[in-house]
Amino acid sequence: MDLMSPGGNLEAYIQTVNSIPMLSAEREAELANALFADDDLDAARQLVFAHLRFVVYVARSFSGYGLSEADLIQEGNVGLMKAVKRFNPEFKVRLVSFAVHWIKAEIHEFILKNWRIVKIATTKSQRKLFFNLRSAKKRLGWMNEQEVSDIAEALGVEPKIVRQMEGRLASRDECFDLTPADDEEGSAPAQFLSSVNDDPGSKVEKQDLEEYEHGRLMVAYEGLDPRAKEIISSRWLTEKKRTLHDLADQFSISAERVRQLEQNALKKLRQQLVTD
Repeated sequence: MDLMSPGGNLEAYIQTVNSIPMLSAEREAELANALFADDDLDAARQLVFAHLRFVVYVARSFSGYGLSEADLIQEGNVGLMKAVKRFNPEFKVRLVSFAVHWIKAEIHEFILKNWRIVKIATTKSQRKLFFNLRSAKKRLGWMNEQEVSDIAEALGVEPKIVRQMEGRLASRDECFDLTPADDEEGSAPAQFLSSVNDDPGSKVEKQDLEEYEHGRLMVAYEGLDPRAKEIISSRWLTEKKRTLHDLADQFSISAERVRQLEQNALKKLRQQLVTD
């Protein structure tokens, strides 16, 4: 059912996808192997259909941005299809665990591109602040210094960054090009921009490759034991990196042992990425 068609009905679509039976682990592995080894498109179709209900669940968690739920679901479905295309059954994880990153990534991109015409969050920390600041604000007006300080501490950023993002969220979009209502002497930003022949295909290819590599890294990361995952996360995947001595106190081992565990985990991640 096409949610974008004139006759598309969101509730009917949700009822339909919820009625599709879920796959057992054995059946999912069988279909994944058929797709991966034989490029079986029917197997891909069954994998996608069986997980459409999960996309609806994820999309509804992003309902506070004033965008159509149907659009969010459609973007999430794109992420699901990308995940199915790249899913390797040798990962030894369920498809839903692998696909959730792709689904959320597509929805995030859609929100950032459509909530404002001008992109307001370009770095990882800015994106984190964008998706948390809206829910953290307690009122419609400008935040006071205490509120800014509390949010900055909670999100691990400087107060001035919170103020900058608040200003971006409060700003409104300006017309990029002239409208029919403008007179002949009117001006718009588009008139002052030079023409740049960027290749859209190269940009899409680069973005696709980055998403693919990120997905592979996350799968390799999930294969680590809990202690190794905590060390890698604390040392490499957070903005405030913890020291070897901090982790040594946490696990009641020496700092040198933490360093050895970190190196072993990094080696395992590299091996996994090279052999995939």
